[in-house]
Amino acid sequence: MSTTPVTPNPARVDPNIIAALRPTSTRNASEASLNRVKNLPGYTTPVFKGKEEQRALVEHDVAAKGFIPRELVANEVNWFYTNLGIDDTYFQNENRAVISDHIIALFGAKIMAYTKHDPSKLVIDLEKVDENGATFIHTSPPGLTVTEGPGSTCEARIDEQFLDHSTPENAFRLETFRSAGSISATASQQLRCYFVTKCKFPKAAPLVNGQKKDIRSVSDSVSLEKATANTLEIYQQVMWNVEDRYGPVIEVFEVENSRERRLVIGYKMGGTSKFFSALSNLYHFYSLYSARKYVEQFSNGITIISLYLNPLPGANAPPIENSIFQVMKEASLLFCLPDNPFFLPRALGSHAVQEATYAYSGWIFAQHFCNRLGPAYLQLKNVLNENDPTHAEVLNDIKRRFREETFTRESIAQVIHAYPELIRLLYVNFAMTHYPGADEASQLMPTLSYQRLQTTQPLTDEELYDKMRRAVHNKHELQVLESFLIFNKHVLKTNFYQPTKVALSFRLAPDFLPEVEYPKKPFGMFIVIGNDFRGFHIRFRDVARGGVRLVMSRNKENYSINQRMLFDENYALASTQNLKNKDIPEGGAKGTILPSLGANPRRCFEKYVDAIIDLLIPGQTPGIKERLVDLYGKPEILFLGPDEGTADMMDWAALHARDRGAETWWKSFTTGKSAAKLGGIPHDTYGMTSRSIRQYVLGIYKQLGLQEKNVTKVQTGGPDGDLGSNEILLSNDKTVAIIDGSGVLADPAGLDREELIRLARLRVPVGNFDTSKLSKDGYLVRVEDQDVKLPSGEVVIDGTDFRNGAHLRFKADIFVPCGGRPEAVNISNMSALVDSEGKPHFKYIVEGANLFLTQQARLHLEKRKVVLFKDSSANKGGVTSSSLEVLAGLALSTDEYINLMCFKDQPSAFYQSYVRDVQDKIAENAAAEFLCIWREHARLNGAKPRTTISDELSSTLNNLQAELEASDLFDDVPSRQGVMSRAIPQTLVKEIGLKTLLKRLPVPYQKALFSSYVASRFIYKYGVNASSVDFFHFARDLAAGNKL
Repeated sequence: MSTTPVTPNPARVDPNIIAALRPTSTRNASEASLNRVKNLPGYTTPVFKGKEEQRALVEHDVAAKGFIPRELVANEVNWFYTNLGIDDTYFQNENRAVISDHIIALFGAKIMAYTKHDPSKLVIDLEKVDENGATFIHTSPPGLTVTEGPGSTCEARIDEQFLDHSTPENAFRLETFRSAGSISATASQQLRCYFVTKCKFPKAAPLVNGQKKDIRSVSDSVSLEKATANTLEIYQQVMWNVEDRYGPVIEVFEVENSRERRLVIGYKMGGTSKFFSALSNLYHFYSLYSARKYVEQFSNGITIISLYLNPLPGANAPPIENSIFQVMKEASLLFCLPDNPFFLPRALGSHAVQEATYAYSGWIFAQHFCNRLGPAYLQLKNVLNENDPTHAEVLNDIKRRFREETFTRESIAQVIHAYPELIRLLYVNFAMTHYPGADEASQLMPTLSYQRLQTTQPLTDEELYDKMRRAVHNKHELQVLESFLIFNKHVLKTNFYQPTKVALSFRLAPDFLPEVEYPKKPFGMFIVIGNDFRGFHIRFRDVARGGVRLVMSRNKENYSINQRMLFDENYALASTQNLKNKDIPEGGAKGTILPSLGANPRRCFEKYVDAIIDLLIPGQTPGIKERLVDLYGKPEILFLGPDEGTADMMDWAALHARDRGAETWWKSFTTGKSAAKLGGIPHDTYGMTSRSIRQYVLGIYKQLGLQEKNVTKVQTGGPDGDLGSNEILLSNDKTVAIIDGSGVLADPAGLDREELIRLARLRVPVGNFDTSKLSKDGYLVRVEDQDVKLPSGEVVIDGTDFRNGAHLRFKADIFVPCGGRPEAVNISNMSALVDSEGKPHFKYIVEGANLFLTQQARLHLEKRKVVLFKDSSANKGGVTSSSLEVLAGLALSTDEYINLMCFKDQPSAFYQSYVRDVQDKIAENAAAEFLCIWREHARLNGAKPRTTISDELSSTLNNLQAELEASDLFDDVPSRQGVMSRAIPQTLVKEIGLKTLLKRLPVPYQKALFSSYVASRFIYKYGVNASSVDFFHFARDLAAGNKL
């Protein structure tokens, strides 16, 4: 039912845009369309055979209700059934009672309009919603997004209630059309009808290997009955393309002998939200209207949207032959950000989707990077001593308050809304750099975004800044707009103009970060923005590795805090990782992802990874993944690892990188992969992190002449965790308390070792400890317990509260945190670890868990003579293992990797040998660093805390490594080969050969491996204060091939 609308509604479009759309080739844009279909309906129009019988019954029902005068009933019913032009789908789906109510409601609306003496005030709003679907019928001006009345929320409600939450088990399809006739003889308005129905899928048939899914086997029965063979053929191809790609598939079909264009979009269910309603806003922006729209769901988890678009007659707008390609391009951006507050069609100062998406991206950037501290904070920072715990707490409080109050999300958005023309000029400034050059295809199919850039006079940075300075009202507003200009100047590459994508990604040069807030400048950073998440990735060296963390929010308030602190948390984690990665090739890196409340965390992770890969792999497929403007100009590889919430996603990321074409580096893209399937080296199975912790524990015992069996120990992190279980299995001490997620287990006589080993091998928490094996003074308090009496007579009121503070109550020789929340010992509670006589609870602390103690707490305890080794030194075994997992992925070809690292039942001899190499390397590095710190502390007679020495050691190693990478020492072939033959595990050298390895490994990685090995061996041997003469002797030994 493709009809021309009765009432044209001209759109406000800059005439310069139309003028700029003169064909740039002898071949017009219509002829350049890639797909063409016959001018036939895409769906068969159903004929309801029982319509006349139903009409008679409805007429009787309407008359019986008495609301319409009896003499008018027949005419009203006849008009509704015949003249209004409602599709037979409605009459077939609805029962008599609903239809009767709708006819009466329509009559009532006419009466209301009559009393206002204005036919245009005739507003219809009919609906029925239940668990099986919905029907909506309302007045709808064509080609216009209405902001009030029944049509203003209808499509958004359909998105929210039905489409966004569709799953293969509970899916809803939609068909909607514009009525052919007008409401009455005196009112010209048309109706828009929406029919939402629950899908009925056939039973799934088993697939033969390699066979593609037949659309008929996964289609809703009603859809299958109505769709024509040609439509099914189109949907079939789109479906197969969706299965092969991660992002949306967008196709345009030109209808023969017509100006109608059909836009078909396929994507995986749940891949976006609020998308259907956003598409209406998009084509309305270009003065197009839809005759029909369909949303089809399929039981294999795919959604396909089909829009039948026509130009609005008489509109002052670009021709559909051009604008359809802009709609196609911008639909990809809408898929990423369908709910964009800066895209408001027909609103005063409204932006096109690309400009609005740019505004949204700048909005996110400004929230994190407007300099919120300023000179007042810097002056205060210079006065206060950050090493003084009290001063540090004051600075942190002030910093937090600045972040919360100076530039809020709302205040930044107000500035963006207030200056639409400046935002438009800033967008042009951005686009002039990053918009891909006009190739042959774009000449044949000119997009409006390209033409807009030709009609807007771009300003230089200085001219743009001067215009902003003169236009804004105060410094606050200017600072927000300045942040957009800063954003523009530091984006090195982006997938913003990539034809298909699932989220926006930007690679930035981090030079803009203020030193007062971020004292160590990162090497590179990424911002990723999706419709249901935002994320960052920061690395401190070109070759760098670190985990990707999902930052989950309990509620709206917690989400708001996480949102403000996301980048700062990412920076701190990456900086800590950089200290820890001191003696491996990869510098420190970290990724963070903040899902919106209610978002699917795994889907957020997948979009984050895919959007980053967009910037790592040059696009090669026109219309899908094309080449981007790359100001960085060098290949980049990121190495991602598991972190909170992402441990089970590393396999997917590696395989996805392979599917995207990362043939040489997909094997090393992620660490923490499953061992059998993808050749990962699991830290917990082989006790990798625990092996470095053990070197510090054993080092203390050896240096102080202690017998392990006589040493008492407290441990956080129980036998159910990686570190906790391996600490139990590797140790032979007298453990007096273990605290984990299940509760608190304690016994001053020492916990039964055999029972602890049993729990560790089962990987179950202390809540499963056999309490019959406790002494009379031992106890187990589970988190769910209440009012428990301890052997001492103390009553524990709440088990959870008791567990949360238990690490502060026990005393022992050594404390080994193997789990627990970051900053569990901090400035506010660290005094609890010292008794009333000034004696600390523990003589020795080896910080196995990341960030368990704050820096102030570490220094406070060291002042009280506690022998303390911090996390970045003690628990680096995991990062060493991951580093060597990366090396294996880079060094082995795909076939070698599958044969040597992957296995079905038993690991290969190569794999087992390589794991032993990794374990030896961990023990070697940890023992060397322990001795280096111990010797330096003794040399200074304890004048400098081990915590400080550890940090200085990390910085010295990192700085020396950077100097070596920049030097020509790597170019000395004998030295290079000598170092590489020792730095690369022997199992790998024997299997592949050094010559082949040096051909395969990327040169930046080789330099990093060479430099890290030389730097660590030199510093561990000669100490942090080694001289130039020491390095001369070291380099001589290096060239001679002597053992380092």
